Amino acid sequence: MSNNIKEKILHGTTTVGIKAKDGVVLCADMRASAGYFIANNNTMKIQKIDDHAAMTIAGGVADAQNITDILRYHAGIYKVTKDEPIPIKSLTRLTSLIFHQNRGYPFIADILVGGYDKNGPSLYNIDMFGSAEEKTYVTTGSGSPVAYGILENEYVNSMNVEDAKKIALRAVQAAITRNIGTGDGINISIINSDGYKLLTNEQKKSTLL
Repeated sequence: MSNNIKEKILHGTTTVGIKAKDGVVLCADMRASAGYFIANNNTMKIQKIDDHAAMTIAGGVADAQNITDILRYHAGIYKVTKDEPIPIKSLTRLTSLIFHQNRGYPFIADILVGGYDKNGPSLYNIDMFGSAEEKTYVTTGSGSPVAYGILENEYVNSMNVEDAKKIALRAVQAAITRNIGTGDGINISIINSDGYKLLTNEQKKSTLL
């Protein structure tokens, strides 16, 4: 992978995913940057795919949005034809296939796919060449070295989403403090047996206390 492509993927964001025993937490900052220019300070980098699944965006926003639209379309078709939500593993394979088929003109994006289906919670990281890896916790973007410091120190097996969301918020908050490409606030979502939920500003503030 060329250094130029690596820089496009790594620059300007921090996303975090944590798989808990009862759900998945996805968290991301809100800054979209181009080089050292802040292009947007209210970017939604967590995208809902269906009521039970979501993804995070690191890299090219346009490329990632295109992938989001494709996943939403196929998730909708699956629900109509099978009368049940698409499995998270199938959604991950589809994401991997999209990246792999476009490897000649790759999508400049690094994606986390997480959700809750009949097999419970699951979390995957898919890179720009279509490699998919199941994770218990993962972070992407330019602030990921800082975020990993928090995750590796605080993550424990069998934690619940209440504890996981606190760690995710602290990890992204640390990246905002120390990484120039990360900033302008945090969005965080929980996906569990009740479905997808994006936390309000009040809920985020109470979690960080």
